[in-house]
Amino acid sequence: MSSDNPLVSVILPHYNRAHLLRLSLAALAAQNYSPIEVIVVDDVSTDDSRQVAASMGATVLRNPTNSGPSAARNRGAEHAKGDILLFVDSDIALDPDAVGGVVKTLQDHPELGAVGGILRPESLLSRTPAARYRAVQMYKWWMPTHRPTLELHACLIAVPAKVFAQIGPFNENLPDTESADYRGRLTDHYPVKITDAVRGRHDHDHTVPMILRKVFRRARASTRDWRKGELPGDSLPRAIGGVLMVGSVAALPLAAFLGPVGLVPSAALAVTAVALDAGTYKHAFASQGPGFGVYFSGVHVLVTLAGTVGGGLGVLQRVLSRSQATPVTVG
Repeated sequence: MSSDNPLVSVILPHYNRAHLLRLSLAALAAQNYSPIEVIVVDDVSTDDSRQVAASMGATVLRNPTNSGPSAARNRGAEHAKGDILLFVDSDIALDPDAVGGVVKTLQDHPELGAVGGILRPESLLSRTPAARYRAVQMYKWWMPTHRPTLELHACLIAVPAKVFAQIGPFNENLPDTESADYRGRLTDHYPVKITDAVRGRHDHDHTVPMILRKVFRRARASTRDWRKGELPGDSLPRAIGGVLMVGSVAALPLAAFLGPVGLVPSAALAVTAVALDAGTYKHAFASQGPGFGVYFSGVHVLVTLAGTVGGGLGVLQRVLSRSQATPVTVG
């Protein structure tokens, strides 16, 4: 980086929901670090998002067609002038010290190829029980600072401009696994770090069906496109727990043949599955209280089932695609 106060280009891919963009830009205006360049890449919004961005001082670019967040991030990077590129989804409002946290982390650790942030356990705007669930679940499950090689997310990631030029752009053909692809290419060359010095609040999905659909879709894509050599880290016990939870549901019909005794295998599998993810359940009860903890537990079981079924389908698709690609030799 060229100076003690390098220019940070904050790039926000955006589509509709101008009210969230306004909150995100207001949070950037309140940063305690300068200089900052703010670039909003509009993905053909149909509301007044572009006018909102321009009125709040952002440089506004517009994709020619609706192409997804990766294309928007890449377009923003092409126009950025900063020494550091900070990619932030436009439904995230950063804490006032987040940009400063990015700069300090990269200056303290010049060997890093990227710095990832975490999402606070509170939703930005939506206050529905489902949004509260998702905020706590992602904070505990998907945003831990101790496994950066698995959980570096494109929604909140800073990359030195010279590293971005070397690694190349986000893959625009991977709408659900672009984060895994990018961190894989990064970690082939550089260490990376997730830090709670870079924090923000995300506006989470506000209904359980929305969450289940997203979890299912992403789990299927993640296992289907799993990168060779990528290790699951401490998500492996949860993956095993998910399989056990599916087994618990599958074992329920035994009760029709064996009576109450037939519920024992299902109950044993469910208890074991919960035990493997006990930290998540305990955190929900401790941080949100027993009432919400009960709600959280019920939704979390559904999310675990959705992710496991989606992941299983992704594995099946991966196996089938490989078998179809393997030529059959007739002797």
